[in-house]
Amino acid sequence: MALQLLLDHLVYVERQDEAWTEERQALESRGTLTSIGVTGAFRALVPGDYEYGVASVYAEFVRARGWLEADRVLTADEHESMRQKLSTWVAQDRLLSEVLETFGPPSVLFGGNNPLYGKTLGYLTEQAKKPMLFFHLWNGTDLEAESTWPPIYGEPILLAVRCGKGPFRDTFTFTPEGKKRRPAAE
Repeated sequence: MALQLLLDHLVYVERQDEAWTEERQALESRGTLTSIGVTGAFRALVPGDYEYGVASVYAEFVRARGWLEADRVLTADEHESMRQKLSTWVAQDRLLSEVLETFGPPSVLFGGNNPLYGKTLGYLTEQAKKPMLFFHLWNGTDLEAESTWPPIYGEPILLAVRCGKGPFRDTFTFTPEGKKRRPAAE
């Protein structure tokens, strides 16, 4: 909700209200924006409240407007190499350290620096038309656990990589752990 309010004000100040309206319609048509916002789309795919993923969806819009400042920008070749490697790379479970070791620091970090907690890592090129790559990492306890501490893993585990503008569900490639932890269909 806070991100939507911020964007509502920002597009008003920038006189881009129609762009935000178009983006919201596109998000709805892709199944990314539900009656409870982007959060609802993530609830059907990843465990718990996954606010880092939600922020990544809005980052795509912000990037297209030229408002997103990246910590690191991939070359076109690095981006293409990363995209080609992903389908086989996510066929096995991966930890945060493996993502960073293989692909380097992210362009944008959604979530904190604490290595115990989930986060989303975003990778992008200078070309705003090239899709961002998002690594959705999670750490927590099993749903049956009485306590939320300690988390299962010593560092977050990769659940899925998301890329593209198609139907929201189709933009995800899940790891084995991501498939195992997907919420049951309601």
